[in-house]
This record gives sequence, structure tokens and C-alpha cells, in this order.
Amino acid sequence: MRAPPDFHGGWGANMGFRLPTLHDEPIEEREPGAKYRAVFISDLHLGTQGCQAAALLDFLRHHSCDSLYLVGDIVDGWQLRRRWFWPQLHNDVVQKLLRQARKGCRVVFVPGNHDEFARAFAGHSFGGIQVLTEAVHTTADGRRLWVIHGDYFDGVIQCAKWLAYVGDNLYEFTLKLNRYLNSLRARLGLPYWSLSAYLKGKVKKALNYVSDFERAVAAEAQRRGHQGVVCGHIHRAEMREIDGVLYCNDGDWVESCTALVEHRDGRLELVHWHEKVAGWTRPRVAQEVSA
Repeated sequence: MRAPPDFHGGWGANMGFRLPTLHDEPIEEREPGAKYRAVFISDLHLGTQGCQAAALLDFLRHHSCDSLYLVGDIVDGWQLRRRWFWPQLHNDVVQKLLRQARKGCRVVFVPGNHDEFARAFAGHSFGGIQVLTEAVHTTADGRRLWVIHGDYFDGVIQCAKWLAYVGDNLYEFTLKLNRYLNSLRARLGLPYWSLSAYLKGKVKKALNYVSDFERAVAAEAQRRGHQGVVCGHIHRAEMREIDGVLYCNDGDWVESCTALVEHRDGRLELVHWHEKVAGWTRPRVAQEVSA
């Protein structure tokens, strides 16, 4: 069997960028905040202008954990193939993740559709980061959570990938327009506002799509004998029970800047890390589910 490529000279090089090594100049560290059993983040979309890398770095510096799950679309291969964008902040994010693994944190990378190139290396470990097509996380109170990106439950991705590319371009345009709108709102002293979230909330088909996606993922988790599921993909942070199954979507780091965290006693919280004009706010707990 052909040996997997080197982490820094293999798939990273093939994508056209140099991943930072463990010997790169360290970025500024802060004193860690709460020590969680696990943290779940997804849809970072490194390699795009929409990625909120500064907010993500701030979140990671304040939240240490035993296990960190990267639940897909960490690197946006779709956009990088189309247009190159890789600032230093995106390097800093990758470097921070590598440092987490080096310091003993179990880092698991479950690739999504935007970084599907990494699925070819499932079962291997690069820089201490495990690559898996899916994972199962057991909470402190014994609940088994199926960890999957979720694109397998997206009919557009599976049946009409060309349409998914079109939708991705439209989403990028919406985000670009959103940045201009919020730049103007900031000058007027108004808070951040998401155009794409507004449009999704107004379009009935979009709401039906989200609902169908959530039910399909929860049903498959139940069929596999799990008590819950953690996914991403649709950029909609949510935590609720669906037919007796705990559905958790950890959101994204393009707009909502959200993460799912597990406390020492097994409690799960969906945390929002909002951007404000003057800087980053402290985390606000949006929802909480106990055993």
C-alpha cells in the first residue's frame, strides 16, 4: 500500500500552500480559560475572505480542552482552487491546532465536502491530528454522540454537485455584500447583521431544507444506536431533541462564530463568540442541555 504523503509536503502542498510547521515562530498565547472535556467546531473555511480567523484564534486561546473535534470544511478547497487567498492569520489558526495536538489535546479532523481531498487520508495522523471519516464521542454522562460533517445528507451535494458549486459562489457573493453592509453599519454605530441568515429565514424552501437535513441526520444517528449527533455543514448552530435524539450543529466561523463545548460533568453548551465594533465579546451561552 502506498504510504501517505508527508503532512507538509503532501496534500497541503498539492493544494498550493505551505502548512506551518511546529517550529514556526509561535503566535501570542493567552492564559487558558475554562478546561472542557471536548470542543466541537466546524466550517472554518480557511482560505476564504469570509473566515473569521481572528475570532477563532481568540476563542481557541480562551478555551482549552481534552478533545478537539474539527467537524469538516476546515480548509475551503473549492475556493482555493478558484482563487488563492491565504493570509498569515489562517496560518496562525493551523499552527494553533498543531500546537494543541502537540500539548496533548486529542485533535480529530472529520473532513467535509469543501475539504474532501483529506478523506483520502482517513485513518492516518498528520502532525498529531487524526483524520477520520466519522467519529463517536462519549460524554462524561455516557451519551454516545456521532460526529459527522453532514454533507452526505445534503441532496444537492450528492445528486447535483454542480448546483452546489453555483450555490457556493452565490453564498460567497452574499458574504462579500454582507461585509460592505456591516462596514457601513459599524460607521453608524449599529451592531453586526447577517444578510445570509436573514435571507435563509425568509425563504420557505431554505427553512424546509434545514428541517429535512436535521431530521435526516438525527434519524441516521438513531439507526446507528447513538443518543446524539454533532454535525456542521449548514452553517446553522442548533441544539435540540429530534424524536429522542440530541441533534447538535456547532454552526460556523464565517458568520455565527459558534462552537459546541462539553463540560466535565457531560453538560453540553452551544457558545456564540460574537464580533463587536470594539473587539470580541466574552462567550454567551445560547443553549444548554443536561443529562
